[in-house]
Amino acid sequence: MENVLNVVIPKEISEDEHRVAATPDVASRIVKSGNSVFVERGAGSAAGFPDDQYAAAGASVVEGAASVYSNAGLTLKVQRPRDEEIALIPEGSSLIAFLQPLFKPEFAQKLAQRRVTSFSMELIPRISRAQSMDALSSQATVSGYKAVLLAADALPKFFPMLMTAAGTIPPAKVLVLGAGVAGLQAIATARRLGAVVTGFDVRAVVKEQIESLGATFLGSAPQETAEGAGGYAKELPEEQQRRDQELIAKTAAGMDVVITTALIPGRRAPLLITAAAVAGMRPGSVILDLAAEQGGNCELCEPGSNVVRNGVTIMGPLNLPSSMPLHASQLYAKNVLALFDHLVRDGKLTIDMNEEITRGVTVTRDGEVTNDAVKARLSGVGA
Repeated sequence: MENVLNVVIPKEISEDEHRVAATPDVASRIVKSGNSVFVERGAGSAAGFPDDQYAAAGASVVEGAASVYSNAGLTLKVQRPRDEEIALIPEGSSLIAFLQPLFKPEFAQKLAQRRVTSFSMELIPRISRAQSMDALSSQATVSGYKAVLLAADALPKFFPMLMTAAGTIPPAKVLVLGAGVAGLQAIATARRLGAVVTGFDVRAVVKEQIESLGATFLGSAPQETAEGAGGYAKELPEEQQRRDQELIAKTAAGMDVVITTALIPGRRAPLLITAAAVAGMRPGSVILDLAAEQGGNCELCEPGSNVVRNGVTIMGPLNLPSSMPLHASQLYAKNVLALFDHLVRDGKLTIDMNEEITRGVTVTRDGEVTNDAVKARLSGVGA
C-alpha cells in the first residue's frame, strides 16, 4: 500500500499576515503526487484564493484550526506558529515555515520538546540548486517593488522628469542602500518610474548588476571581507562602517528618496543613516527603511511607524510582502513546493542530514535542536 502524507494549510493568525503557504495550484500538485491536502476554511481568502478553488484542486476544506491540525503529517505555514498553534501540532509531525529561529532560539526548543521536525524557509542555502526554494529572495522581490511605490506616494514630488507648458520638472533622485534582491528590485522599480537612481553597496561585485539597471554605482573602498557566506554582505570593521556612514550622509543630502535594504543574516541590521545624516537631508525628502524588522538601517527609524524628523519622512514598514498577498503567496508557495519535492518521496519525509540543503534548512528533529547556529544562540554564543 502506498504511503500518503497528510499536508495541512492552516489560516495565518499573525497580525497583518494575509499570505497563505500554499495556493490552489500548489495544493493540486501535492494531491496529484499522491498525498492528501487539508485546508482550513478561509486560509487563502485574504490572498485572493477562495475555498472553492482549493476544493476544485482536490483539497479537503475543514472548519477551524483544531480540525485542520488534527490531520497534520506536515504543516505548511508562512509565519512561525504561536504557542496556541504549537499545542495543536501533532507530536512527531513536521512543519515548514519562516521560523526565524536565530532571533527567537527558544522557539526552536518548544518545537523540539513537541518532537516536531521543523524546516525554516529563511535558512535555505544560497546555492544554485536551491534557488527554486529561496523564499527570502522571492519575498524580497515583493518588498523592493512595494517600497518604491510607498516612497513615491510619500514624496511631495514627481518621480519622472515632466516637460509641461508651465516648465520642466526634473526627475527625483533616489539612493538605494544595499544591492541584494530587494535593493535591485527597488532600483529597477524606481528607474521604471523615471527617477535618477544611485545604488550603494559594500560589495564591489554588485557594481555591474546596479549599472545594468541604469543606475549609478556608489561603493565604499574595496573590502576583501565585505562579502560573507552565500553572497550576503557581512559586518564590517567599525572604521569602515564610519567611512561608509560619512559617504552615505554626503550622498543622501542631495537625494529626494533613500531606500535602505541592508541586512546581515541573524543579526541586527547595520546602521547606515545616522541622525546627523537625516538632519542634513532636504525637507520633504523620504527615507524608507526596509530593514525595520531587524532594527532598521536608519538611526531614527521607528519600526512599524512613519515619523517626520527635521522635515524628513522616515518610514519603517513591517512585512511588506503581506501587503501584496496574491503574488507574494504564489511565489512563496512555489518555494515551499520545491522544498516539499526535495524532502518528500513516495508519501514519506526523507531526511538526509548529509545533504547540504536538508542540513541547512532543518531546525529540529527527533526531539532536539539540530541547527548549529541556533544551538549556539541557545548557549549564549553570538547572541
